[in-house]
Amino acid sequence: MIATLSASPLLIRHADVLVTMDPARRELRDAGLLAVDGRIEAVGDAAALDAALAAARAAGRVGERLRRIDARGCVVTPGLVNTHHHMYQSLTRAVPAAQDADLFGWLTSLYPIWARYTPEMCVVAAEVAIAELLRSGCTTSSDHQYLFPNGARLDDTIEAARRLGIRFHACRGAMSVGRGTGGLPPDSVVEDEDAILADCERVVGRWHDSSHGAMTRVALAPCSPFSVSPRLMREAATLARRLGVRLHTHLAENDDDVAYGREKFGMTPAEYAESVGWLGDDVWHAHCVKLDAPGIARFGATRTGIAHCPCSNMRLASGIAPMPVWRAAGLRVGLGVDGSASNDGADLLGEARQAMLLARVGHGPAALRARDALEMATLGGAAVLGRDDVGALAPGMAADVAVFDVGGLEHAGVHDAVAGLLFAAPVRARFTIVGGRVVVDEGRLATADVRELARRQRAAVAGLAAGAA
Repeated sequence: MIATLSASPLLIRHADVLVTMDPARRELRDAGLLAVDGRIEAVGDAAALDAALAAARAAGRVGERLRRIDARGCVVTPGLVNTHHHMYQSLTRAVPAAQDADLFGWLTSLYPIWARYTPEMCVVAAEVAIAELLRSGCTTSSDHQYLFPNGARLDDTIEAARRLGIRFHACRGAMSVGRGTGGLPPDSVVEDEDAILADCERVVGRWHDSSHGAMTRVALAPCSPFSVSPRLMREAATLARRLGVRLHTHLAENDDDVAYGREKFGMTPAEYAESVGWLGDDVWHAHCVKLDAPGIARFGATRTGIAHCPCSNMRLASGIAPMPVWRAAGLRVGLGVDGSASNDGADLLGEARQAMLLARVGHGPAALRARDALEMATLGGAAVLGRDDVGALAPGMAADVAVFDVGGLEHAGVHDAVAGLLFAAPVRARFTIVGGRVVVDEGRLATADVRELARRQRAAVAGLAAGAA
């Protein structure tokens, strides 16, 4: 049974450290916050919170129903933001044929399995992915779904996100160029381009909400240069801008990706993106580890965003992102866990840790500081998704909060509690709060039965295996 949660007034007090990510990047000691009607009312010490609570009570905005959280021994951060995922892949972790493959080999091994999915399998996979994210302190996630086998719909995943309580950016992906016409995916999993565009307009009209604190937004997301046509890229960009929604795709993920674009289009990835209208502050691309210097400069000049997926880049040996160059160019960068078939997990705090460590492997020990990686996981992700209402703890922002208990063995001996979130072993969130609703409560997912989810996931995987046999 899924619980129905309400955004009752919420008071968090006495955090060891509260990381605001406000313009001054303040880190407050022995502090907390008050949230009313899903928004942050006040942030500060006990006196400031008492005054704000008294004012809210006097105005009749807070009654007897007030959830209190004592955050002693905890670090409180803005809810983490995931900018790239393929949630349907949660049923294909550690598939033997794909364990030691690069991107193209990995995809060709998995396409036939994904083609056998049922709509229920897509829903189970999404619920598992969302549960993982929420337990890692993630409160906002995008999801790039580009296969719709056997009657699956984007709507099903959106409804799963709403049930579990995560703030959701559903990316209506698509593949339209199969092997028969020079693409990578099998023809059985591609769609007609006119049908794709019609369904894009339908799901935007049905689900997209541009208001402050919106729980559901929709982006248009043709999959990649090697699986869709330039025509679809151009028309999706035109449609998105007419509808007022964002654009997302994969770009410059590895050397084979770059070589395909040069052979097929005679362009670098950034040149191709620009030629089809896919640069701008309403666009974000996943990976981009192989962008050349002119491409990085164009991304910086146009404020085009990047979803950085370090675990996936390592898993598929795609490359190391040039983080110091990106930062010097002023690129907008968020973090993405990518699909569970190329990461095999969805822990956003762990992803931030890997971003910090991988940058140092490639570019030296000062390439990415712990606080910079945490900023990418919060404010950076919010900017990439075009949100100004999440990613920081300040009055008026949505009450999206992660509370991490740092009193355990994992953090014993840590001298800097904020940096310790990244340097020490990642911990699950003690509380995850989305729009003032406590969706992870004392480490327990409050919106779904995790054991039942795992059972359904195992049954779905068994169904896939039986279908292959």
